[in-house]
Amino acid sequence: MASNEDKAAYHAGEAKGQTQEKKNELLGKASDTAAGAKEKASDAAAGAKDKASNTAEAAKEHAVEGKEKTGGFLQQATETVKNAAQGTTEAVKNTLGIGEKK
Repeated sequence: MASNEDKAAYHAGEAKGQTQEKKNELLGKASDTAAGAKEKASDAAAGAKDKASNTAEAAKEHAVEGKEKTGGFLQQATETVKNAAQGTTEAVKNTLGIGEKK
């Protein structure tokens, strides 16, 4: 028959084995949770990067459109001023009698 000391050692070994098994189970769960959190963070970062890239691209396109509109407006304004100056020049020449006679 086993002595009390042998029984105590057996139960201590069982408890140690159960504790080790529980520890490994908890470490596995913690690892899985950390991996899930890492994946979510990576997905969120990728989404933020895509959104920032899309926003930057839209801003660039908007700036190009604005530049094109401004260039067209300035060209039109230049033509208007040029035509007004030409008209004024012709009026002054006609007033002084040196303009072309039609």
